[in-house]
Amino acid sequence: MARKTGKKRVGSKPKSKPETQPSSSLLPTSVPPPPPVEPEEAAIDVLPLDVLPDIFRRLSLLDLLRVALACHRWRRIAARCLPREPPLLGYFFHPVKTPPPPPIQIKERTFYEAVFAPLDTTSPCLSLDFAPDASRYGLYDCHQGLLLLEPTVPIPKTIHPRLLVLDPATRRRALLPSPPRDTLPDDHRWRRSRYYVGSAILSRAHPSKLCFEAVCFTIDGGHPRAWVASFDNGQCRWRALPLAEQVLVDFDPYWFETRCVHAAGKMYWHICNSCRVLELDPATLQFSYLLPPAALPGHRFKYRMGETPDGRLCIVTVEHQVMQVWVRGETSSSDNGWVVETEMNISKVYDTVPGLPMDRMRRSQSIWVIDVDLGHKWKLFIQMLGYGTYSFDPKTSKLERLATKGGKEYGYPICAYFLAWPPAFLAQA
Repeated sequence: MARKTGKKRVGSKPKSKPETQPSSSLLPTSVPPPPPVEPEEAAIDVLPLDVLPDIFRRLSLLDLLRVALACHRWRRIAARCLPREPPLLGYFFHPVKTPPPPPIQIKERTFYEAVFAPLDTTSPCLSLDFAPDASRYGLYDCHQGLLLLEPTVPIPKTIHPRLLVLDPATRRRALLPSPPRDTLPDDHRWRRSRYYVGSAILSRAHPSKLCFEAVCFTIDGGHPRAWVASFDNGQCRWRALPLAEQVLVDFDPYWFETRCVHAAGKMYWHICNSCRVLELDPATLQFSYLLPPAALPGHRFKYRMGETPDGRLCIVTVEHQVMQVWVRGETSSSDNGWVVETEMNISKVYDTVPGLPMDRMRRSQSIWVIDVDLGHKWKLFIQMLGYGTYSFDPKTSKLERLATKGGKEYGYPICAYFLAWPPAFLAQA
């Protein structure tokens, strides 16, 4: 047997030695190994839940409503950050042309459809373009996020007009028909003597849907009567309440102002050339008369009902260039249940209005308060015939003209528009 030799075969490759792993002592210790790959996470979601409310509270109202639409988690947090009071978004009004100074008067005014003036740049720019027929209606009431409008075409006062109710925030509308003839069983007794005064929003069930009640006010046989329309799920039902026989209307109903004033939880109708106002309690739907202070300065009929910032009923007048604010209070010095809370001479404020007559008598005839600003309850709306409409802040004595970009003025009424709270889209998110 041949013996094996140790010679290598020609062309054979040497065996490679196994590679040795570097010692762990040779790895750099300053750079940690990369973390395991995990799903990406939004940076804000890493924050604790108790931090998000602090961030949301610093947002503007418009931004807060936007973040509420991001997800259900943010909606729940945003709902806890919402202010308790409904936010003021701006004002609805009918623009009017400034009439010339007295004694020249314009008998007929051009009608312009209602527009919206945002409170500031953070407020949404609302519009009534979703209701094309709104151009044929005039603004009469604004309450709980709803606008109530009546036709501008003259209608006999014995007939209930059709009412248009709009929700500008959610762009929904409802056209309420007149009450059917069988709403009041013995209606034939009052139909000929009936006098339709006006209408207003009575209540709203929930802002997430168009469900509300409106009230109409008529004079039947010398006594007021309330007609209530309940609108829900696209259906309107009318009911007529009994006559308020304890309230006698012993004057021409023509002197009633058609627009209602919501103040301190009740509803009021001013009466021209009268020292009384008609009060309606929304809870009981009972009418009654309310007397103003007997010591009102000047012409006792030139006053306006309103509400103070702390929710009290008040009466405001600017007669003889003196502003007075009366509030309800039973004291030894009360006058028909009213007490003077604020009194100030504003003649120097009027001096800032260009072209206003310097004669005190002529000036007093041109100036009167037209309303209490329900948006900023410490402000007043003052109209000066031939010189425009102004907003007056008694705290700062600032008189600001309310003019539009087109050179027109704010017409009456000037309705403060609050967002119905909570917002409809938050309830549906």
